[in-house]
Amino acid sequence: MNVGIIGLPQTGKKTLFSLLVGLGDAPHAHVDPHRVQRGVADVQDPRFDKLLEIYRPKKGTRARLEVQLLPKVEENVVRQGDIFKDMVQVEALCHLVRVFEDDAVYHVWGGPNPAREIEFVQHELLLHDLMFVEKRLERLESDLKKMKDEKRQRERGLLLKFKDHLEAEKPLRRLEISREERAFVSSYPILTLQRMIIALNVSEGQAAGDGDGDDKLLRDLSERFGEMDLAFVQIAVRAEADIAQLDSEEEKAEFMKEMGIPDTALHLLTAKFIEAVGLLSFFTAAHNELRQWFVRRGALAPEAAGKIHGDMERGFIRAEVVHYDDVVKHGSEESAKTAGDYHVKGKDYEIQDGDVIKILFNV
Repeated sequence: MNVGIIGLPQTGKKTLFSLLVGLGDAPHAHVDPHRVQRGVADVQDPRFDKLLEIYRPKKGTRARLEVQLLPKVEENVVRQGDIFKDMVQVEALCHLVRVFEDDAVYHVWGGPNPAREIEFVQHELLLHDLMFVEKRLERLESDLKKMKDEKRQRERGLLLKFKDHLEAEKPLRRLEISREERAFVSSYPILTLQRMIIALNVSEGQAAGDGDGDDKLLRDLSERFGEMDLAFVQIAVRAEADIAQLDSEEEKAEFMKEMGIPDTALHLLTAKFIEAVGLLSFFTAAHNELRQWFVRRGALAPEAAGKIHGDMERGFIRAEVVHYDDVVKHGSEESAKTAGDYHVKGKDYEIQDGDVIKILFNV
């Protein structure tokens, strides 16, 4: 899973990136604001931790989240258009919006204005897609005058539908698009088809919930931008970065509790990304290694097998499946099998979130 962090200057993007990939602030002291920074974060899923306790493997391999810190969004950068090339490469975008007040950290507009930040970025993405669609339509119209082509005619019809939707200031992720229609535009640099998570970067006091105002802001923004199909989450980046410097996990948990921060940014954002992109997790416990994998929702057993190794998908015979809940309930996989909660599934089995799977194959 590959996600990109975007936002205005001085919103906390570098700190969030460092926090997610476990680097701290120091490596980014001299970051080029016009270059992409890449890192990887291990997904912290409590189910994985529980399965480690039960299976006690020699090795545990968590699912991983690829994170890209994209160039800051400014009017001059937007006009150049380079930033959009980087945005196209990710599966989902996390727009970090500044809510915290700090006189020592300047703001391009004089002070935090979350609604204005969201409107500005969404407008630029919509404008980018509209300009691309219009240019592509011009090209198609020219080609169709020279030679009639059924495929180009269908593409033209789809892009006209896109154009109407974008002119109504609605992102294309709100438009119902068939799998065949998506194939037409799969190679196009269209951004508003991507899922978008809005992360509100609050202060330590706001994270602790000093009043109803912070929750009200979350509700108000969710309602105001309901037509944009955005997912909202609230995180305290600076406070978490300070906590991350502590030595032990016990100290970190204690300070998180004292500050009133219910969960880490990595946990909260990972859950939002997985949901937004339409993924689920399954696990394998073989050769003394426990691993977590991502696969798209609705995937059948052979596709999940292919995530592990291409030969497993090509030579798929069957999948032996026990669900995480049943492993925990019975205390072990063997006990779940004895209790009848272990199942043999064929090629038409749809993977469920939390399945523990063993693939049998022959090539």
